[in-house]
Amino acid sequence: MPKIAFIGAGSFEFTRALVRDILSFPALADSTIALMDIDDARLSFIKTAIDKIATMGDYSAKVVATKDRVEARKGVDGVVCTILVGGVQVWRTDIEIPKKYGVNINVGDTRGPAGIFRALRTIPVMLDICKDIECYCPEAIFLNYTNPMGMLCRAMQSQSKIKVTGLCHSVQGTAEMLARWIGAPVEEITYLCAGINHQAWFLEFKRNGKDAYPLIREAIKRPEIYNEEQVRNEMFLHLGYYVTESSGHNSEYNPWFRKRADLIEKYCTHGTGWNPGEYAFILKEYLRRENTWRSEIKEWLEKPSTDLKRGKEYAANIFNATIGDGSLYEFNGNVRNFGLIDNLPEGCCVEVPVVASKGGFNPIHVGPLPPQLAILNDINARCEELAVEGAITGDPRMIFQAIYFDPLTSAVLSLAEIKKMVKEMFKANRNWLPQFK
Repeated sequence: MPKIAFIGAGSFEFTRALVRDILSFPALADSTIALMDIDDARLSFIKTAIDKIATMGDYSAKVVATKDRVEARKGVDGVVCTILVGGVQVWRTDIEIPKKYGVNINVGDTRGPAGIFRALRTIPVMLDICKDIECYCPEAIFLNYTNPMGMLCRAMQSQSKIKVTGLCHSVQGTAEMLARWIGAPVEEITYLCAGINHQAWFLEFKRNGKDAYPLIREAIKRPEIYNEEQVRNEMFLHLGYYVTESSGHNSEYNPWFRKRADLIEKYCTHGTGWNPGEYAFILKEYLRRENTWRSEIKEWLEKPSTDLKRGKEYAANIFNATIGDGSLYEFNGNVRNFGLIDNLPEGCCVEVPVVASKGGFNPIHVGPLPPQLAILNDINARCEELAVEGAITGDPRMIFQAIYFDPLTSAVLSLAEIKKMVKEMFKANRNWLPQFK
């Protein structure tokens, strides 16, 4: 009977969906689900929710809840991590301090000044989790869903020997969106996707074995399609390949869309998909959830039934391949670049196809990216490399240097202005950065 631990289990919707998917596999239906969170109320709610899923599915799973991270990891075969270090109030400084200096960030969870400081807060915690796994369950499969994905995975994979990869739903989500645009059932779509997290590229996108990119080019001529993803569609028109992750995220990772007010108005305000517009809306939603999450969870728990149909996240399939019935499963995962993408930095974190099996993870060699794609990935990956090294060594100079070269920040500010901004961000985060003296 496999044992799977959820670290940060109080992420209610996500944990609930992943457990639903995991228990849907016959080889995992009798698993022990160990829920760990530091918040008593959230832990109690998610325990009740998972008990409900087990009962409704007539699964023989055992569900346990604990605030003790060591207890949660003992004898574990698989670990899922969905933590957030610092909460909404410190996240606000990631966005609001750069904005004061003219760097307009929208989400701030992946890279750039906001993503880097989120990484600085989170890397020490993730490395502690890795140490626990090394001690109590060294053969466990560790699946990370916490952002910033690339920097966290790079840190863990360089400092620990455990079997860890990072997962994001942007690849399969974008594939479904493109299939919808061309009127194709997703079952008819195959693709090859590679790059870095939140900025991987569909190097091939085929329908029934035939190149579907001409169909996508025709589709985005329609205003309703173009407007759904204005930033990504502009990138596709100019770079020739479609990028993963929403316009809201991608507008932050390059120098083209958020460096002037007129560009923000043109490309980042009126989209009909996940609008890459104003941070104020996102902050309002975060704060709303802080006040309403209990009532929303109670409403779900009071429903007499719930849909147990398996979703499209990778985690359950990976666990089935590695600790379940052993069926091979290919997914896009975050791993270090050792001979995988030829024209990105050796050892950086890349997102490439990976095959999961009883033997663990086997990343697939992709070769070189088209040069126009490699340029953008390369600068972002090298900034992440600097930031991770600075986080591990406690060297603040590397953090300044990583942000000096961030595409959006460097398009807006001088070196001296960036240094002043980063000093202010260090001050706002001082209680969360034990690695910096």
